Amino acid sequence: MMVHSVYFWLKPELDESARAAFLEGLLSLKAVPGVRALHAGPPSATPPRPVVVSDYTFGLTVILDGMPAHDAYQVSPEHQAFLKRFSPCWDRVQVFDFDAD
Repeated sequence: MMVHSVYFWLKPELDESARAAFLEGLLSLKAVPGVRALHAGPPSATPPRPVVVSDYTFGLTVILDGMPAHDAYQVSPEHQAFLKRFSPCWDRVQVFDFDAD
């Protein structure tokens, strides 16, 4: 199993409707074949600590069956449509992938 975590820093000039559409776009990626689970949302209101990063706009975690599912996810029509529509919305993206039990 593979965990694909992505953090997005959206452009500050985006209004609430654009941010809501972005989150909807993230959630639409549940339809990609090979996705076991998908969760997306804004940072939690956890107390600040030196190890906590909370300046991103949205986080996305996708659970996939493994590297072949990850590779298929990357080129899927759903993912490509998301990138085409929403990549102009962000200033920064950070990806963390890891293998899990």
